[in-house]
Amino acid sequence: MEFSMDVLKNYLIVKLKGELDHHTSEDLRKKIDQQYYKNNLLNIVLDLRGLSFMDSSGIGLIMGRYKNCMDRKGKVYVISTNPYIDRILKMSGLLKIVNTYSSIDEAIRD
Repeated sequence: MEFSMDVLKNYLIVKLKGELDHHTSEDLRKKIDQQYYKNNLLNIVLDLRGLSFMDSSGIGLIMGRYKNCMDRKGKVYVISTNPYIDRILKMSGLLKIVNTYSSIDEAIRD
């Protein structure tokens, strides 16, 4: 799992590449939360376009970040153009509470 994080205005932008599973999600969760709170941010953008695999721990990671953002009156934005990842998001019911976008620009323009 590779990832990068950038701060843009009031957004933490997290780009993920590789496999998001139970082996990688806990460490990633800690790093995202650390940056989010350290920079006193409101929103998180999770760019999943580089993922080749995601299991239920990835859904848990998104749900936890959603809760953190809601507590601060912020939002989670999910970027995905991968039909496999989109299917997992839909099956999990996550799309009922978060919107997906095809690009970061589209998400932060919302």
